[in-house]
Amino acid sequence: MLRLKVKLRFMVHHTSRRSPSKPLVRRLMSGLDWETVSRNSLSDDRLETQSLPNRSPPDSPDHSNSVFATDGARVRPSSIGHLVDHVIDDSPCQTFTNHKSASSTQANSISLDSTPSPDVTTDEQPPALPPKQSRRDPLTHNGRSQSQHELDEHLSELYNVPAPSGKSMNGAVPHDNLVLIKMRPDENGRFGFNVKGGADQRMPIIVSRVAPGTPADMCMPRLNEGDQVVLINGRDISEHTHDDVVMLIKASCEDQSGELILLVRPNAIYDVDEEQEKLDLEPDFQYIPEMSGLELSHSEADSLRSCIQLLRDGLSSGTVAAQFDQLYRKRPGMFMSCARLPQNVSKNRYRDISPYDTTRVVLKGTDDYINANFINMEIPGKGEVKRYIACQGPLPGTCSDFWQMVWEQSATLVVMLTTQVERGRVKCHQYWPNVSASGTYGGFQVTCVSEEGNSAYLLRDLTLTHLESKEERLICQMQYLAWPDHGVPDDSSDFLNFVSQVRSKRADAPEPVVVHCSAGIGRTGVLITMETAMCLIENGQSVYPLDIVRTMRDQRAMMIQTPSQYRFVCEAILKVYDEEIVKPCKTEPPVEKEE
Repeated sequence: MLRLKVKLRFMVHHTSRRSPSKPLVRRLMSGLDWETVSRNSLSDDRLETQSLPNRSPPDSPDHSNSVFATDGARVRPSSIGHLVDHVIDDSPCQTFTNHKSASSTQANSISLDSTPSPDVTTDEQPPALPPKQSRRDPLTHNGRSQSQHELDEHLSELYNVPAPSGKSMNGAVPHDNLVLIKMRPDENGRFGFNVKGGADQRMPIIVSRVAPGTPADMCMPRLNEGDQVVLINGRDISEHTHDDVVMLIKASCEDQSGELILLVRPNAIYDVDEEQEKLDLEPDFQYIPEMSGLELSHSEADSLRSCIQLLRDGLSSGTVAAQFDQLYRKRPGMFMSCARLPQNVSKNRYRDISPYDTTRVVLKGTDDYINANFINMEIPGKGEVKRYIACQGPLPGTCSDFWQMVWEQSATLVVMLTTQVERGRVKCHQYWPNVSASGTYGGFQVTCVSEEGNSAYLLRDLTLTHLESKEERLICQMQYLAWPDHGVPDDSSDFLNFVSQVRSKRADAPEPVVVHCSAGIGRTGVLITMETAMCLIENGQSVYPLDIVRTMRDQRAMMIQTPSQYRFVCEAILKVYDEEIVKPCKTEPPVEKEE
């Protein structure tokens, strides 16, 4: 016991002599069995059907006042859970707003409960990461908040050190050199830092980059590169995959408070070889590139120019590819159970390509399944939403389902981005008849009225007839032919011309455009991204391709399938802007009145 007290006194004294925002001496941390973490982490398959736990479990026990028990017994700080359980927010009446400037973090912390778990430590080194915690939202427990003075006195008693006089903890937590950091996102919903690692990568979560001038850079204490993230909003992330951690950070932006609370071990450096370091690419939505001297203006035109320059720099540096590689392919918490029902398995062209249950297209009748999702892309500044249905290429047994979907959704434009056979493999069944012929597909008849085009694409005029009601509708099918069997086109000119034709055919029609390739995710995602980017440029809005991909993947998994497809569409966006294929709409400046 005496040895423990001496050690704790040394640790607190060491912490109090430095600012938590200053770099610490680099040290190697061990004691965490990453094989165990990897075995317990969520697999990619489980991520499809398992949601992240709630931020505030309703059945969390209440231990917040246990430290102030009247028996005078001290709580042994054998885990981070015990420690942080005693640190309570001292601003119960604080109003939470979403602003760009960083907020102070002095004496702010989180309150959480520790769940029973093995807690084995040695005198040589504290545990590398805390045991599992179950979080209780501190915002709902304001009535139990203590003053900062009471908090300092209690911590001083707990660790046998003099209480600070008139000074706050400044974010330092007197155990294992931990620092508490609080920040809010800027107006774009970004905190301005990157992380790498995760249970699936057999590495702890490490801050790999902090962009200057961002909330992560401006908060006090500052978040530093090399910091190990231990808790996110009170939640132990030691067994979380990289994608889970990204989603937890993103969820902070969407929370009512909009606040991100991190418990970090400053500047923890780990033994990772250089080759592995190159593979630890950074997550997507947190990244804010350096401005390279480029001043951002509040005007929409300057904002568009700025984001185009950032995209150009990212393509040159390789950052764009790194961000894409770390973006979740399937949104955690989304279920795909309908696709795996026995009666629906044969309707999927590929075993691992399934629609989310919440956004799937539901056919009328008892047999309601088709491998298709609604995808809605909002165009800021214009107040419109571009609606799509992304689906797989029809199979011989699903052609009737396809035409039923087209009819029920009142679609008049079908975009096909594959040929029927590529590299000797069937990519899509011919779900339409030959020119001047008719075919019956379930309760519908399709007649091919005409077909014209060039080496890059074909346009077909089809008549879709509901056999029971005899009602007829005109359908335009546009098939792109110039996509190579392998990889992406060397030149985007033909593809951009095709997308422009799609935009012209769509016009301002509110009905969804049906888009498919073979799986309905790769080339389909490229086309939706390209048209969305064109609409944004046309309206003078900023274009962030990764945000577009994320929005699509929130509605259908794995949209844009490969890094080469993503790079292709990013380069095509630059071509559209540089060559003014689409020009921003000019607005007349306001007329100033002379006095």
